[in-house]
Amino acid sequence: MTAVLLLEHEPAGYLDAWQALAPGLDLRVARDQVEAERLAGGACYWLGQPDRAADLLRRGAKPAWLQSTWAGYAPLLAADLPCDYRFSRAVGLFGQSIGEYVLTYLLQHERQVAARQLSQRERHWDTRAPGTLAGRRLLLVGAGDIGQDIARLFAPFGLSITGVARSARTIPGFARVVPLTALQEAAADADFVVNLLPDSASTRDLYDADFFAALPEGALFINAGRGTSVVDAALITALESGQLAGAVLDVFRQEPLPAEHPFWQTPNLHLTAHVAGPTPPAAAVRLFLDNLQRLRQGQPLRGAVELAAQPKV
Repeated sequence: MTAVLLLEHEPAGYLDAWQALAPGLDLRVARDQVEAERLAGGACYWLGQPDRAADLLRRGAKPAWLQSTWAGYAPLLAADLPCDYRFSRAVGLFGQSIGEYVLTYLLQHERQVAARQLSQRERHWDTRAPGTLAGRRLLLVGAGDIGQDIARLFAPFGLSITGVARSARTIPGFARVVPLTALQEAAADADFVVNLLPDSASTRDLYDADFFAALPEGALFINAGRGTSVVDAALITALESGQLAGAVLDVFRQEPLPAEHPFWQTPNLHLTAHVAGPTPPAAAVRLFLDNLQRLRQGQPLRGAVELAAQPKV
């Protein structure tokens, strides 16, 4: 019988989904890293978080195939880790949730929710006309499966969406898609910028002082990708100077965000604790089972990544 090792910090939801969807498959769950190392020797397939998998790989264990529950996989690209195993990242799991997250803050910004709550507390009758998403320009940095799901979700709202990808191409739902090298040029025409990029050598410190200066004054910046993309001091300066009307961060260079970090006191900055795109366990298990069938039938895996071809981080 095929043995599968689950590598999740919070396995309860996966165990429930597994019992409902694959009760006949042998799922093994480790209580700690020592037990995980022992169980890894008898499990040819792994399902779970790249950071936990990286710990096992570093200890000499290796799967025939690893199905990640993350969209990103930077921990697996460390220079001291092997890459001669099959790997697939999580696809099709996060678009709806991250799209709803982004939509929440776009609408909050345009409908001036915070200001109207203040008016209510002050018993002030505020008749200022709110804004609208119709006709606004959204720069969606990351036009992969999550970005495309978001573009479909936003279709009824009348936004003009520019995507940023590795190379320029035509993608339904986007007015245009430009290469990452044209990011700063595209920023000049953006009312809203949403970062969806993973952590990689090419995405670190992408949003620096020059980028924020290129945006129209009063733009809104949202980061639902990775914290390493943002130069923290440059973002703080852009908010304090009024270059940005606001920013929303769900991800940070260090998580949890330290209590002494200046972000906590930065004006017009909304912080959330890496909750924009939680992994739904049942959906992750379904993806694993679909890819397991594909693997057995010799078909391409959904979300397959050739780790050996990726630059080390």
